[in-house]
This record gives sequence, structure tokens and C-alpha cells, in this order.
Amino acid sequence: MGNTMAKVRLCNPRDTGKCLELELLVDTGSTYTWIKSSRLRELGIEPTTRWRFRTIEGRIIERDIGEALIECMGERATTIVVFAQENDAEVLGVYSLEGLRLEVDPITKQLKKTEALLAV
Repeated sequence: MGNTMAKVRLCNPRDTGKCLELELLVDTGSTYTWIKSSRLRELGIEPTTRWRFRTIEGRIIERDIGEALIECMGERATTIVVFAQENDAEVLGVYSLEGLRLEVDPITKQLKKTEALLAV
């Protein structure tokens, strides 16, 4: 089936001159976007708090989280990022995708802009 990849630009929301271009695996099973801690700190992004996460193996782990500005396919949003450790994968999660108004096309497996957002 193949993986869906996304070219993103990640920036410090307090200093938009500090940015990084990345190609991330789109992981619709991950709520949040995970980026190596060293990369986030390079951008001057600091953790705001620490959260617990359950891995796909069922283990509970703790990671720092913060905020970043993310751009993809002409869309831009502020998003929550997880400070990934060196052995953690870097992925683009659903929270960021929804903020960017992007989705994975189920047929082509490519990212596309959402036609319309869900409303109550």
C-alpha cells in the first residue's frame, strides 16, 4: 500500500525566522506530531508541559510537549508537538492534519485539502 509522506515547514511560533523543512510520515494513528527533541530545541522551541502516552505495544511513556507553527500544501496552523527521543519516529499526526485542513485520500493515499470541515 505504501506510506504517505508530507513535506512540512516547522517554525518557532515566537520567532518565525527559525524554521526547518522536514519530510514526515503521515500517521493517522498518532494524535500528535512527533519531532526529535534536538530539532525542536534547535528552533528555540521549549517544552510547556509533560504528558503521558500509550504506545502501540501498550506501554506508558512520558514526553515533553510544546507548540510549533506548521505549514504544508499552502496551509498554516499552530500545533502541539511532542519532543521525540532519538529512538522515537518523527510523524505528522491527526491534530496537525486537522489544523491544516488536510486529509489522506483513501484511494490515492496522498494528502489533499479537505473539502469542508465537519460542523454541528
